[in-house]
Amino acid sequence: MKDDEKFMAEALAEAQKGLSEGEVPIGAVAVRDNLIVARGHNMRNAWSDITAHAEMVCLSDLSSRNFDFQLSDIIIYSTLEPCAMCLGAMIHYKIGRIVFGEYDLIAGACGSKYDFHKIAGINVIGGIYRERCRKILLDYFKSQLGHESIRWNDIELPAK
Repeated sequence: MKDDEKFMAEALAEAQKGLSEGEVPIGAVAVRDNLIVARGHNMRNAWSDITAHAEMVCLSDLSSRNFDFQLSDIIIYSTLEPCAMCLGAMIHYKIGRIVFGEYDLIAGACGSKYDFHKIAGINVIGGIYRERCRKILLDYFKSQLGHESIRWNDIELPAK
């Protein structure tokens, strides 16, 4: 869908912000009625908080805007497949749809490692702008490790 690409580009812009701040470049945006209502990127280093994933930061931003906890009309766009923690939060918020870019073999909870989204009945689509989402991560891994890799701490990408 054209809208999915448009909003994934915004999530990628968030990932780029995180990269410029020295974070693993993962970004997320929340969309309601075709408008971005919240944003987030990884803040794990800045906040010294291992739970400060892009999606969690985005959900916190959403909460700060006085939305209720029944958000079935919200779509979360994330550059990386959400982990179980992030998906769990989205389940509690009753998020209606999740769109992600790259798959995560270690912690992906939307089909790569776990299928928790199916149990919760959340509509999920993966692979939107996958190459762009993958590239920013691979470039980061290479800069941090000094060599090419598809794995960084708790993220492992498919071999393509």
